[in-house]
Amino acid sequence: MKLGLGLYGNMLTAENFRFAKQCGATHIVAHIVGYFKKPDSPVLTTEGSPLYGFGVSDPADGTWNYEWFRDLKAAINAEGLELEAIENFEPAHWYDVLLDGPQRDAQMARLKQIIRDMGRAGIPIMGYNFSLAGVWGRDQGPFARGGAISVGYHHAVETPIPKGMVWNMVYDVAQFDPQGQRGVIEPITHEQLWDRFARFLHELLPVAEEAGVKLALHPDDPPLPTLRGTPRLIYRWDLYQRMLDLAPSPYNTMEFCLGTLAEMSAAFGSREGFADFYDMVDRYSATGRIGYIHFRNVRGQVPEYEEVFVDEGDVDMLEVLRILHKNGFDGVLIPDHTPAMSCAAPWHAGMAFALGFMKAAIRLIERGG
Repeated sequence: MKLGLGLYGNMLTAENFRFAKQCGATHIVAHIVGYFKKPDSPVLTTEGSPLYGFGVSDPADGTWNYEWFRDLKAAINAEGLELEAIENFEPAHWYDVLLDGPQRDAQMARLKQIIRDMGRAGIPIMGYNFSLAGVWGRDQGPFARGGAISVGYHHAVETPIPKGMVWNMVYDVAQFDPQGQRGVIEPITHEQLWDRFARFLHELLPVAEEAGVKLALHPDDPPLPTLRGTPRLIYRWDLYQRMLDLAPSPYNTMEFCLGTLAEMSAAFGSREGFADFYDMVDRYSATGRIGYIHFRNVRGQVPEYEEVFVDEGDVDMLEVLRILHKNGFDGVLIPDHTPAMSCAAPWHAGMAFALGFMKAAIRLIERGG
């Protein structure tokens, strides 16, 4: 098992690569969505919004091409690390793939080129989340040990998704109105969402196989059956099996988020024979189709949960590592999120704590502990 660190676009710097190396990480996962805007790109705000401002997804931001992937990988390699994955497509690149709109075919062609460029640059995994609402409704508070600031979900009051927005990002400023007075996303069923996903997967997967890039699907967070009036794809454990069965290819994989999977509630339906959380981890990791892992812990389940330090939540993370080791998982684990600690560098301190725990735990498990 390999230790990695996830970095957002504005954090992809030599200093943070060295920080990752100093913490014992060997790999980087880059989340570049929405972080490379032109200076005049707007950020929209609306008073009282749980989003605290809407980012604008720019389809012509200068990234998402072979040269940029090549240069990013070279910068990471220069600090003694490897680039394991890119995480999440830019909403402006595929909103009509998600919405089944008129630009769908053109946008699928763009996604295919992105995958080809990643393969040419030697980046092995593309993480993504097939969702209309995205991650929404989380709040922030002193939820972790010692009052450390973290995020949670507490029965958020849902509002419809305005037209011009998908995945919490605005792709069409002219159409977008935060109050939805110019219209909202039309309702669809779960089966319609699965149909859109199956078409996307079956078109993109052959390109990914040829390019040598694994596609890794993240489960829905928060894992509710519907959110903001739209259906969710992977909100129960057994739904990952449906996704795997759609295309039995080693390039059709899971971005296995332990925190999101722990948040899932049995109240939302069948778990298809899974006895408990650890049985679920065992069965899915035995498939060999986990791309990489978000290694974080939570307390509670939807509709009310909080993210906490990796060693204090509901999940025994050492037991998870034992199962992964038993099943031969040799991919990358990243902390994903961590509580912010009370010091001059809250994010870095939280990540350093998580990475230290993970490095020690992985060594213990691999030595038979």
